[in-house]
Amino acid sequence: MHGRYRRTLADAPSAGRRTKIVLAVRRFKCVNDACSRSTFSEQIPGLTTPFARRTPVLTDALVAIALALAGRAGARLASRIGMPCSRDLLIKMIRTQPVPAVPAVTVLGVDDFAIRRGHSYNTILIDMSTHRPVDVLPDREAATLAAWLADHPGVEVVCRDRASSYADGARTGAPDAIQVADRFHLWQNLCEAVGKAVNSHYHCLRVQAGPVAPEPPVAASAAVEPAPKAASRTERRLVIRTRERFEAVQARLEAGASRSEIGRELNLDRHTVRRFADATTLEELLVKCENRVTNLDGYFEQVNELWNSGVTNATVIAERIRPLGFTGNVQTVRRYLRDFRVPGTSPSRPDPLRRRPAPSGPVVPKPRKISRWILSHPDHLDADDTMAIKDLLSRCEHLHRLDGHVRSFAAIMTSRRGAEIEEWIQRVEADDLPTLHSFAIRLRRDLAAVINGLTLEHSSGAVEGAVTRAKFLKRAGYGRANFDLLRLRILLAP
Repeated sequence: MHGRYRRTLADAPSAGRRTKIVLAVRRFKCVNDACSRSTFSEQIPGLTTPFARRTPVLTDALVAIALALAGRAGARLASRIGMPCSRDLLIKMIRTQPVPAVPAVTVLGVDDFAIRRGHSYNTILIDMSTHRPVDVLPDREAATLAAWLADHPGVEVVCRDRASSYADGARTGAPDAIQVADRFHLWQNLCEAVGKAVNSHYHCLRVQAGPVAPEPPVAASAAVEPAPKAASRTERRLVIRTRERFEAVQARLEAGASRSEIGRELNLDRHTVRRFADATTLEELLVKCENRVTNLDGYFEQVNELWNSGVTNATVIAERIRPLGFTGNVQTVRRYLRDFRVPGTSPSRPDPLRRRPAPSGPVVPKPRKISRWILSHPDHLDADDTMAIKDLLSRCEHLHRLDGHVRSFAAIMTSRRGAEIEEWIQRVEADDLPTLHSFAIRLRRDLAAVINGLTLEHSSGAVEGAVTRAKFLKRAGYGRANFDLLRLRILLAP
């Protein structure tokens, strides 16, 4: 038996407008008393499904929005284009999606991303042939990666960063696979070592920065009654704290305490303890405190020239350099001029006989800029930068040798001459550059993977892109609260 009845579907999208679809379909009734289905209706392929209030086209559109934007953002977009729904419905749609099967992977990319920085991390696995995520692991432990590799045999190459846990996991789960250290992370580690080396020898450049304007002559009247000796200017709190922490960490290291014990005793993060423990001198740390990047960078020469010409008011100097592009406030200029004022004088009406002259000539660039010049390809520097870096390297023999090591490493990396890296390590170890020594020691610990990374064509560039997308999905979704939901979004996201 059958009859006709009208069926109304929920609003469906039609060019961004809400559309109601009313169908007349046949309804069937089963005459068999033993049948559990007493009545049912016919379906229209591609338009209706049993017990559904939305068309398959609308469902697919909402799923795509949910995978791209998650709950709240997806609900707002769907409402604007004529598909109103709640954020909970979108999340439910993500949960109902099947987990895609893991394909056969030959070249695997491995990297981690933070769910909560410093506390919780996940591992993303990428098929390097398709650049698509194949799985997401709940942590970044070696045992977890080893178990996954054991369950998915066939991996021949593992592209990874320098983390020892991934090296151990790949070695255990896929002992026959070739491990490749990513070139991006190798260069990143070298950049960190170069930055530390420049900080260590920055004082050499400041000592030889150039001639300082002579002290103005003291008037005869001033010699009759000499001014009392002023106390030195109070140090910045950051400088005082850095000195105290450096002394405390070094004293406890000499006493035999471990870095973990020092961190618990001084209530310092392990990264902070490592920075103070690895520093060879206090000046290496104070360079970062005293040479922070400000809006005044690039205008020091103009400020010094105005100061030496007699313009000592910070407000006037700030107004003079604003047409040149200065966007900072007067307080930035005032802090810079403190070093040139003799304590006890008034900043608004300073005594010209009791103020120090500012350095004349070119100002030494900040350590970060010097590091950037050393790490840049010579063809990518303009003529002024090229002349500036040549002048700076001529003042310090250590930085000159550092520049040579960086150039040779860059040539090895770009030309993929991985066989030469061991010779490069030997040259660095024979040189007097402690920060590069630490970098060379870490290279030796992972030498086979480093040689493969500097020789083979495999790179983790696709992995870094997937990590960036995963971080975006984590922010827009519920990564910290529900790992399964985040995993589905990463694996299914377009």
